[in-house]
Amino acid sequence: MIFTAHGALLLTLTACLAGAALACYGAWNGRSDRIDILEKLQFCSFGFIAIAFVILLYALLTRDFSLSYVARYTDNSLPLFYTIAAVWAGQEGSLLFWATLVACFGCITIKSPTYKKLSSRHKLYFWLFYMFTQAFFLLLLTKMSNPFVAQGMVLSDGQGLNPLLRNIGMVLHPPLLFLGYAGFTVPVCLALGAVAAGDCKAWHAPAHNWIIASWATLTAGILLGGWWAYMELGWGGYWAWDPVENASLIPWFTATGLIHARMVERRFGYLSRTTIFLACITFVLCIFATYLVRSGVIQSLHAFGQGAVGAPLLFGIIIFSLLSVVAIVCMPRSGPEELPSLASRTGMIIMLIWLLVVLGLVVVLGTIWPVFSQLWETKPMVVSQGFYNVVCLPLFVIMAVLLAVAPWLGWNGGVWNPYFAAATVLAWAAAIAIGVATIEGPVLSIVGMASATSMIITIISLMIVKGRAAWSPSFFSAQGTHLAFALIVLGVAVSGPFQQNWERPLAQNESFSASGYTFTYTGLRNFSNKMMTVAEAAIDVKKDGKPVGTLYPQQRMYKNFNHPNSEVSTLFSLGTEVYATIHDIDNGLLQPLRISIHPLINWIWIGSILICIFPLLALRRRKIAEEASHVR
Repeated sequence: MIFTAHGALLLTLTACLAGAALACYGAWNGRSDRIDILEKLQFCSFGFIAIAFVILLYALLTRDFSLSYVARYTDNSLPLFYTIAAVWAGQEGSLLFWATLVACFGCITIKSPTYKKLSSRHKLYFWLFYMFTQAFFLLLLTKMSNPFVAQGMVLSDGQGLNPLLRNIGMVLHPPLLFLGYAGFTVPVCLALGAVAAGDCKAWHAPAHNWIIASWATLTAGILLGGWWAYMELGWGGYWAWDPVENASLIPWFTATGLIHARMVERRFGYLSRTTIFLACITFVLCIFATYLVRSGVIQSLHAFGQGAVGAPLLFGIIIFSLLSVVAIVCMPRSGPEELPSLASRTGMIIMLIWLLVVLGLVVVLGTIWPVFSQLWETKPMVVSQGFYNVVCLPLFVIMAVLLAVAPWLGWNGGVWNPYFAAATVLAWAAAIAIGVATIEGPVLSIVGMASATSMIITIISLMIVKGRAAWSPSFFSAQGTHLAFALIVLGVAVSGPFQQNWERPLAQNESFSASGYTFTYTGLRNFSNKMMTVAEAAIDVKKDGKPVGTLYPQQRMYKNFNHPNSEVSTLFSLGTEVYATIHDIDNGLLQPLRISIHPLINWIWIGSILICIFPLLALRRRKIAEEASHVR
């Protein structure tokens, strides 16, 4: 089985290198009559790597502990869905999963109607870059990060999956991120191919669905990771600006900017170079995110420690960055020379794009600052969470304000509906005034709530003004996505600053009260299964003397792991959610019981679901005519 898997990976690498060489030969000699061979090589590469992927999955399912990877991430008691999730639990498996997705997406691209409309020369360059990218991943898999390494001594049982990974988030969060990362491979290769072929507009149509779908899956992965941290880590937060959390957020900024830049370019012809730049940098940042996780260059709760892939990934980042720079420099200038006024919808969108780029740059610098600081300090200087909150949160508020105001401006300037525009501005100002007068809290939080409210008013007003036109898939998708973003902004603005926390050691039948709540420790239940032993406390909750519900926080001790893990319990509410976790249990005494109150926290998760669904409405399901760059 190991021999077959190794052979499949080597055949995949051979197919990719052959395809890249053939495409390079065709580009060098000006021949583009071998596209059918390149497409067949792509199907071959997917078939070979799919064999390797299936072998790894089979080895995990059958508990083949002769493989080192299987022994490290599974054991005999691991449930089926966690066993499947073990495919991407480790460095080697996750890279194999990523490479398999890239190969699969190449085959899907071949079958798409928009790809078939591309010129032969564009296809040739597309496959040159695409095969080169696949070969890069296959070199990592065959040399530095091979998942098919034999165990020195065959064990009767494996180590098992880390307890912190035994959550539904592990089943969905990593594959969604990898779907986003791999999905952006297609647009960047289409964009580079378009530049090389001399037709910088031709890539938009075939890249449209890939950009939207990849953005949606990347967004879903990031937000699901926040929910996972909230429910699993037991600290009551959802985002700590951890370096690895930041790593997945950075390409999201540029991908969001890419979506808006394409809209401006297709409508007016502006920002053609910016669009290519954002497509390229998004893909580079996806590799950068993997580098941060796998190289060990930074310390993080999520990092996988030192790995042999660090240097090759850094080399790949440099190579792809240089390709991007060359493409942008060589790209012919097109479109209008003068940008529109900032006091227009187009100008507002351009401001939004560069605001997103600035956010990405800030997070990049903050994330890698410990590495830079070692040039003059013996100990790495870690950027605190407060830095990101001070710098980034005001920028997010400005984004919300721009999204609330921009729809009422004309594309080329002026206000096309002054009454609703005035209502939006007045609602924003009134919300700030009322909040400052009645709410004791940070001004930034109040401004955030006001901005989210004004966004919601704008979206509702637009739906009324547009009438039937508001229900077109593209318009409804955009406004629904902005509405979801407003809900997330509202939840973040309220849940964080107005969160309350208490920690108390608590004996059985003992109670404590705070902020109108009464918490009573009523009992302790112990049970076990083949995976773990569990101690579960029962905490009755009352608000102003009225029963609210019962919390059941747990302490779990997993097989093969010597440290206990806390399991969170919550009382769901669209208003204020009650959150409980226990650190330790000593002879029935909770040491301590941690209680948190999170107002509007679930609006973040509701917005998270919607912001991943609404963009999918903008996917084009029919054959797309060639896009024209005309002014509506």
